[in-house]
Amino acid sequence: MLDQRRAEVEAMIARVALGDRQAFESLYEATSGKLHAVCLSVLKDRAAAEETLQDVFIQIWNHADRYAANGLSPMTWLITIARNRAIDRLRARQGRPVQAPAEVAASVASPTPGPEEETIRRQQRRLLESCLEQIGETQANALRTVYLEGASYADLAERSGTPINTVRSWLRRGLLRLKDCIGQ
Repeated sequence: MLDQRRAEVEAMIARVALGDRQAFESLYEATSGKLHAVCLSVLKDRAAAEETLQDVFIQIWNHADRYAANGLSPMTWLITIARNRAIDRLRARQGRPVQAPAEVAASVASPTPGPEEETIRRQQRRLLESCLEQIGETQANALRTVYLEGASYADLAERSGTPINTVRSWLRRGLLRLKDCIGQ
């Protein structure tokens, strides 16, 4: 089984050396998982490992003719390429200045809204509540139920014991009145 697999990979590499794209695709499908794992084990960063894997396969495409079938596993040749490319990328990354954790933390935006955004949200909420009070209880309740609570038109029709077309009319008229109120 292993000899057969080795022969298949060697044949794919030989066809890649001749520029066979289908063989290259087959080689990628057969070996990319293992080569990605090699890159990931060296780099400890999924994105960098994926980029390195692309470089590895470009190098395989360009240098497949250098592979010599010598009875050893062709995976050894492929893994060596992957490992060396990953180490090269790691060395290049280590040459860059590393940001201190405080600098990194300062550059990440906080997911919570700031004071200005919080004030704007409160004002918008007050305006919405004021306009909902002005448009009438039936339409306001329909709008709250559907657009704030997430109920469907059918759910609202069932809850209120009203035909669905009546519910649609309430919502349509309510939205138009709400639009007019907010636009003032």
